[in-house]
Amino acid sequence: MRELLSVIVPCYNEGAVIERTAKAIVDTCTGRAFDFEIIFVNDGSKDDTLAFLKKLAGRSEKIKYISFSRNFGKEAAMLSGLEHCKGSCAVIMDADLQHPPELIVQMYEKYQEGYDQVIAKRNRKGDSGLSIVFAKLYYKLANKLVNVEMVDGAGDFRLLSRRTIHALLELKENNRFSKGLFSWVGFNQIYIEYENQERAGGNSKWSFKSLLSYGVDGILSFNNQPLRICIYLGGIFMGISILYLLYLLIEILLHGIDAPGYFTTILLITTLGGIQLFSIGVIGEYIGRIYFEVKKRPVYLIQETNIKEESESE
Repeated sequence: MRELLSVIVPCYNEGAVIERTAKAIVDTCTGRAFDFEIIFVNDGSKDDTLAFLKKLAGRSEKIKYISFSRNFGKEAAMLSGLEHCKGSCAVIMDADLQHPPELIVQMYEKYQEGYDQVIAKRNRKGDSGLSIVFAKLYYKLANKLVNVEMVDGAGDFRLLSRRTIHALLELKENNRFSKGLFSWVGFNQIYIEYENQERAGGNSKWSFKSLLSYGVDGILSFNNQPLRICIYLGGIFMGISILYLLYLLIEILLHGIDAPGYFTTILLITTLGGIQLFSIGVIGEYIGRIYFEVKKRPVYLIQETNIKEESESE
C-alpha cells in the first residue's frame, strides 16, 4: 500500500485560480510513488471559491474541502488542514500557484531520506529593492529578538512529517505564528530553494497593514524581549534624568536659579511621555494576547466540509 501524502491549501477569494491550482497539484501527484489527498480550506471567501471547491470535490474523491463560517485567517486555515489531514506527511502551500506544485515531488524525496521538515525557500528575484531591504532588516531584527530562527524566504510552503504535525498540534495557543512554530518544534530540516513566482490570478491578500501586523505577531509571539527593552529604556532614561538633575543642582549651587528652561522642560516631557506610551503599548499587546488566550475560544468554526460527510457515511 502506497504512503499517503496530504496537500493542504488555504484559500481566501481564490475563485479565479482555484481550478488551475487543483489541476496542477493533481497532475504533479498522479502516478507517483505515493498516494495523495488535497484539502482545500476555504477561509470565509466572499467570491465563488466554495462553489468551485464543491465542483472539484464532486469530480474527484481525492479532493476534500473545509469551509469556515467566516474569515478566521490563514493561521486558522493551516491548523484546520493539519488537524484533518490523514497523510503520513503533509505539504502546505498557497492557492495562487506562487508555490510551484512540482516541488512536491522533490519534497517527498527528501522526506524519504529522513527529513521531518522539507522547507521551500524562495529567492527574491523580481522583488523591488525596497521590499528586499525591508525584509532583510526585519529578519535581522527578528532574529535578534526572538527565541527561534526565522529564515528570509522560508514561509509556510513546506512538507511536514507526521511526528512534526503531531508536535504542532500539541501547541494549543490561539495566537498562532506558524513560521515561528515550525522553527520551534525543530526536528530534521532541509531547505530547497526555488525561483520567485508570479501570482497565477487574483490579487494579493496582503496589504501593508496586514504585513506589518504579521511582522509584529512574529516578534511578540516567541519572546518577552520587547518588555525587556521597556525596562532597559526606563533604566537608561532614569539614569539620564538623575545625571541631569545633578547637573541642575550643581548649576544652581554655582550660579543660582536660572528661570529659563522651557526647551529643556518640553524636551523631557515629550521624550519621557513617548517612552511611557511606547512601553504601555508593548505591555498592552501582551495583555491582549493573554486576554484572548484565557477565553479558550476555538481557533475556527467549520460551516461545511465533505470530510465530515465521508466519516459519517462510513
